[in-house]
Amino acid sequence: MTNNQKFLVGLLLGAAAGAALGILLTSDKGKEIIDDLKSAAGKAGEDAKDVLSKFGAEMEDAVEKGKEWAQDFEDKAKKFTG
Repeated sequence: MTNNQKFLVGLLLGAAAGAALGILLTSDKGKEIIDDLKSAAGKAGEDAKDVLSKFGAEMEDAVEKGKEWAQDFEDKAKKFTG
């Protein structure tokens, strides 16, 4: 495929995408679809925040347990080394 053919294909695809978007944005059904997408994206964002928050809390708990284990290990090692 030559550069001119690639350019022409890209131009046609861009024009088709632009036309589809124009129709989608101006029709009532298109506006409804966009509202649904916004709602779904907002819910997905909230879900992601919840998951990350829970993960962060679990990681903090794991770090705290690791610190306690390390301190316990250090205390036991001191008993053996005198």
